[in-house]
Amino acid sequence: MADLFAPLRLGALDLPNRIVMAPMTRSRADTHGVPQEIVAEYYAQRASAGLIVTEAIYVSAMAKGYVRTPGLVTPEQVAAWKKVTQAVHGKGGRIFAQLYHTGRVALPDWLPGGVAPVAPSAIAINGTNQTDEGKKPFVMPRALETDEIAGVAAEYGQAAQRAMEAGFDGVEVHGASGYLIHQFLDATINTRTDRYGGSAANRVRFLREAVESVVAVVGKDRVGVKISPRIKFNDVVEPDAEEVYPVVARELSECGIAYLHGARQGAYEVHNLRALFSGAYLAGSGFDFEKANDAIVSGAADAVVFGKPFLANPDLPRRYREGLDLAQPDQGTIYWGGAKGYVDYPAHM
Repeated sequence: MADLFAPLRLGALDLPNRIVMAPMTRSRADTHGVPQEIVAEYYAQRASAGLIVTEAIYVSAMAKGYVRTPGLVTPEQVAAWKKVTQAVHGKGGRIFAQLYHTGRVALPDWLPGGVAPVAPSAIAINGTNQTDEGKKPFVMPRALETDEIAGVAAEYGQAAQRAMEAGFDGVEVHGASGYLIHQFLDATINTRTDRYGGSAANRVRFLREAVESVVAVVGKDRVGVKISPRIKFNDVVEPDAEEVYPVVARELSECGIAYLHGARQGAYEVHNLRALFSGAYLAGSGFDFEKANDAIVSGAADAVVFGKPFLANPDLPRRYREGLDLAQPDQGTIYWGGAKGYVDYPAHM
């Protein structure tokens, strides 16, 4: 019977354990979206994870949503990520790039020419986004024209190609957290009347097109998708999630991708989708060691995704295996700064 430390065949990869490092924004890129040198050290320190999934990486200049976040658009960004993958592989690890387009989350401050962000519909987020000049209100996005959408979906595949050039082992498509794919899924954000709006099948169409563009580049056995229905973030509501997400699971099964990563961060019981998805299921959010091991033993998940425990515990798999105490992260350095609170957490003695 498998447990959290059992090996796992995940698509094209052989994982030594079923402890996956979650994608977590750390804001250690420069103003041009190039990861700092210490990013390679940070991920290499955590290479004992069965799989590392990077922080979200924007797929095009129009996709950037936050300050000091990294991209996979320019040659300089690709070169910096290549140092990261080489460092992780040098420690025997495996690493996927999480790709996203933030859609209406972006502000004109960092978009080309200061243009408006794009979204399924011209509906703004209530609230503010953090910039170097302080908090600024979200702006009204421009609704994408129907004939533009396939080109935006193709940007995921183009970024996946650059991810392969940078040496990543695969790609996770970010379909959660109220970003562009999630915006298409949510009927309160997507009020379109064309083939990308209305029915659940229509609203899932953009996700499928983005995934298919990635699969065409890297192969289906090196692709995963993250979802987090009804997450309380970026004005996500999803009144008909019970109708939409079974469609998501079935369509992704048809695509034949390696895994579905479901993060339970809202009221929707996302882990129930395991029964509808034919690939590996990665369960995330809110797990401690005992709950995670139970999920593997019971067959509720094939692997478990851990976020916060990896921040201050670079050797998390060893600590779980040996029952060692966990360190707690400095909350004030999670999103800002340099090495402090990033690469200065030691392995357990």
